[in-house]
Amino acid sequence: MIRRALFLATPLLAALLLLGGCDANQDELRTWMEQVRKTTPPSAQKVDEPRIFQPFRYDDATLPDPFSLAKMNAMMERAGVVKGGSAPDLRRPREVLESFGLDQVKLVGHLRRAGKETALVQVERLVYQVRVGNHIGQDFGKVTRITENEVTLKELVQDASGAWVGRETVLQLQEKQP
Repeated sequence: MIRRALFLATPLLAALLLLGGCDANQDELRTWMEQVRKTTPPSAQKVDEPRIFQPFRYDDATLPDPFSLAKMNAMMERAGVVKGGSAPDLRRPREVLESFGLDQVKLVGHLRRAGKETALVQVERLVYQVRVGNHIGQDFGKVTRITENEVTLKELVQDASGAWVGRETVLQLQEKQP
């Protein structure tokens, strides 16, 4: 029984002795901390007052329904979107780079041969040559311009009402990571 108590108490005594030796350097540390506190000016940034939120009460009896199809069509007409206007050609054969999302495609280089621009894009570990007119990405992206630092695509996506809308996307040259 005494042996077991000594066996359990030995690590505890060793830990107390080790921690007791750490107290000697505390004065030097406290002096240094006080000196740093005195020489470091406090940095206080002015925080702007929060804006007061004014809730809007939507009176459905006098205002039009914001989710009506007529309202959406009117907004699309003002924005210049024509329903069914520039739908993609679903019968054309798909290119290799159309099976990858744009988040997987990296622009890694640029070539100019006989005055024609060619972009080098990398997907996984393979590098592909891309020219104006090629398709990239899963949203019917068509290359419209190639420069030394970027490739511009025009993608076709469907909006909430089913209309095909063109959007411009840019792939930028990826810098080599250290």
